[in-house]
Amino acid sequence: MAKILIVDDDTELSNTLRQVLQEQGYLVEQAFAGGDALQLLSNFDYDVVVLDWSMPGVTGEAVCLQYRKNGGQAPVIFLTGQTEIDFVERGLNAGADDYLTKPFAVRELSARLRSLLRRRRSAFESELKVRNLVLKPELNILIAGEEKIELRPKETALLEYFLVNPNRIFSAQQLLDSVWPSESSATANTVRTWMGLLRHKLAPLGHEDLIRTVPGSGYVLDVNT
Repeated sequence: MAKILIVDDDTELSNTLRQVLQEQGYLVEQAFAGGDALQLLSNFDYDVVVLDWSMPGVTGEAVCLQYRKNGGQAPVIFLTGQTEIDFVERGLNAGADDYLTKPFAVRELSARLRSLLRRRRSAFESELKVRNLVLKPELNILIAGEEKIELRPKETALLEYFLVNPNRIFSAQQLLDSVWPSESSATANTVRTWMGLLRHKLAPLGHEDLIRTVPGSGYVLDVNT
């Protein structure tokens, strides 16, 4: 489940985009000002940032420049009412990966998001594999040979996150920052609960040990075991 940040001071447009993208299975968060966006970007991880060019105060260009300066790696799509090539070049030079000119069809934004996510994680929309397991994120299905298990969206999001970040230890807080919405009231206990549910789904497939608990550190998917 990809995590998208929409940054736009147009509340109506932002809410419309959020609703449509959520219906498509994305985890969507919003910021309505550049300063708020920078604060979210400094504290949470996102898979794509949809960023309006023209905002009062801290502009989208300034947000993108600062985000890249701080080491931010997520793809950025600029939304702009400007069509002149100079503005396009400024956006790309600021670190954007793509742009859309307003007004635009939401279907076009969805297509751009899918393209950027495929480039960032080539298996995002098809399947992710480990051992004899195949995860199909869009369908919330986990397959092992002839066996097929349906996952809850949060179980899919957790397993997908580990599969695209193998052999890395993640604390409960890091998982909260990456898999849960920033406004969520979830805690480390919430993470433990969902990890237990995920392992319960993995057990019948013989892979309850796929994601190990590292005492005092967190969790790791070790592809070498």
